Amino acid sequence: MAYELPALPYDYTALEPCITKSTLEFHHDKHHAAYVKKYNDAVNGTPHDSKSIEEVIKEIAGDSQKSGLFNNAAQAWNHSFYWKCMKPSGGGTPTGDLAAKIDADFGSFDKFVEAFKNAGATQFGSGWAWLVLDGGTLKVTKTLNAQNPLTSGQTPLLTMDVWEHAYYLDYQNRRPDYIGDFLGKLVNWDFVAENLAAA
Repeated sequence: MAYELPALPYDYTALEPCITKSTLEFHHDKHHAAYVKKYNDAVNGTPHDSKSIEEVIKEIAGDSQKSGLFNNAAQAWNHSFYWKCMKPSGGGTPTGDLAAKIDADFGSFDKFVEAFKNAGATQFGSGWAWLVLDGGTLKVTKTLNAQNPLTSGQTPLLTMDVWEHAYYLDYQNRRPDYIGDFLGKLVNWDFVAENLAAA
């Protein structure tokens, strides 16, 4: 049951000028594709082959003997989720139940933005910033390298990739500028709202 590399949900130029075609070609076609291939190669012919990638991630998390498999599984999943978190002409503010939940749990949308920006900017080295549902409450969290909230019993609603390959061709060392553009111009709030509704 091979895990397939999903096609991008938009054209390679659709997120410009924030994220350029060259970044998406390297990030999706090279980095993400490599995680997917390594994961499929590793589970081929093993008991993991018949399980969903989410099951495998949860099952082997924390097992130091399976860290290579975990890293490729989680990175394959994280990237598939990340692409859906963006859309052309995204950003702005959410509406409806999601907006009300953000206001209730963070105090205001601005306070959520502050927390999310801080999580992305202060993640030392490679990793991810997340908006998650944890025990019925929205929280902002960050994870190192391939880690993701699935292993903590949290429900991911939104993620932002802060590995350098996500932004370096376009922003060089200006990670805060990438974070600002992600929130202001790229976030697909419809996808985030769907994730909240399904949780």
